Amino acid sequence: MSWRLWLPLLLFSGFLGLAAYQLTQEKDQTIESRMVGNELPYFELPSAFEGEPAVNSAYFQQGGPKLLNIWASWCLPCIAEAPQLEALKEGGAEIVGVAIRDRPEDIERFLAQHGNPYSRIGRDDLSEVQLAIGSSGVPETFVVDGKGRIRYQHIGDVRASDVPLLLEELRKAGE
Repeated sequence: MSWRLWLPLLLFSGFLGLAAYQLTQEKDQTIESRMVGNELPYFELPSAFEGEPAVNSAYFQQGGPKLLNIWASWCLPCIAEAPQLEALKEGGAEIVGVAIRDRPEDIERFLAQHGNPYSRIGRDDLSEVQLAIGSSGVPETFVVDGKGRIRYQHIGDVRASDVPLLLEELRKAGE
């Protein structure tokens, strides 16, 4: 028999061995953000509701640290994180929301059903702010210090186990 008949089998066996090796290796779940340590980019968003205060980057340079939560009424994980955002608010966090590609009536319905932990909510109809701050999707939460600098980025929905970590990151951002 020729070695050419065995070559595909050897190559496939090598591929299986490499795949098995990779599956046994410990994975790093941390995603490093390029925005952590940088100032929020300049932005001005209209309020989600008429007569309410708008959301802009200058607001994050006033007072203490704040959470910036990127979310949407059409986002299922945003529903799942709603109780944890309430827990963060009860823990002393000021949460500023940015609603992505949402209509005021949908935002209002979402907040009526799931609670409103936000001190103010801006509408990002074109996802411009979301992209400018390096957000990869919804929901996503940023810890921003009183000088407008991003100190921590939490990707995905906030779970109960994340609440103490976010409160600690918020406390550190205030030092």
